[in-house]
Amino acid sequence: MTFSHTSCLGGGVIGASWAALFLASGKSVSLYDPAADSDKSVKAYIETAWPTLERLGLAEKGNPDNITFCQSAAEAVEGADFIQENVPERIAIKHATFADIEPALKEGAIVASSASGLTLSQMQDGWQNPSHFVLGHPFNPPHLIPLVEVLGNDKTAEGVVEGARAFYESIGKITIRLNKEKNGHVANRLQAAIWREAISLVAEGVASVEDVDKAVWAGPGLRWATMGPTGLFHLGAGAGGLPSFLDHFTDTFNGWWDDLGQIYLNDEIKQKITDGMSQSAQGKSVEELAKKRDAMLVAIQEATRPLRD
Repeated sequence: MTFSHTSCLGGGVIGASWAALFLASGKSVSLYDPAADSDKSVKAYIETAWPTLERLGLAEKGNPDNITFCQSAAEAVEGADFIQENVPERIAIKHATFADIEPALKEGAIVASSASGLTLSQMQDGWQNPSHFVLGHPFNPPHLIPLVEVLGNDKTAEGVVEGARAFYESIGKITIRLNKEKNGHVANRLQAAIWREAISLVAEGVASVEDVDKAVWAGPGLRWATMGPTGLFHLGAGAGGLPSFLDHFTDTFNGWWDDLGQIYLNDEIKQKITDGMSQSAQGKSVEELAKKRDAMLVAIQEATRPLRD
């Protein structure tokens, strides 16, 4: 399947970002979102994202105007080869959406959900036949962050996971395959673990919110942009690789793990980290910080892409 025509269900931040990337890669897009004036907000998002996609070399085949706004989810999926579902993460809304679109799907079309908090098996209950439905979870914003986590299970038809991964990789994404279902998938669980310890360090008075964040982006975060933690530790003991690293540091890590914080968000902790974030932001708005983040994401990818290819 060529996946030349795509559909996005939901036109919020995630859906609009997916739509921009699909258009940039030369696909046509049909989009449905029930919100009033969603067409205007999606067009504005695409217009803003387009120069960045061009800068990254992802828009050489694309046309930002090759998008149709539909009056229903069923209309949006008609004739689409690949559908990215991004509706609110409430199971009743997901199930209602799937019931609406299932009779209108093109034979062989793949439907992927961007869900981060719901599991594949929970969502499959909304289908008569879930064989062509998979998890396709991006990292926000999808047009800038390459990762997509893909999951099928025993109800998924042969070749569908592979087809979804092939589609994503054809538009510049980096995919991983989840071998089993897990709440939060992979990447969200990793960042949740890091954030738990970050909050614990603030709560214990070890360091401020700003300095804990700085410790991440100015330290291991730079390394993590090149390799994952196991790969980096493989380099951490020289020529002996990971076996040598483990010989040296097993007791050290076991001791650190035993001492990691067990923290839960309550009103006091939430206020403390909110106040800390306000100080760290130094008066900059969310929009200003997001613009800075996106500029750095682009610069990182521009710098590292030749080394990855």
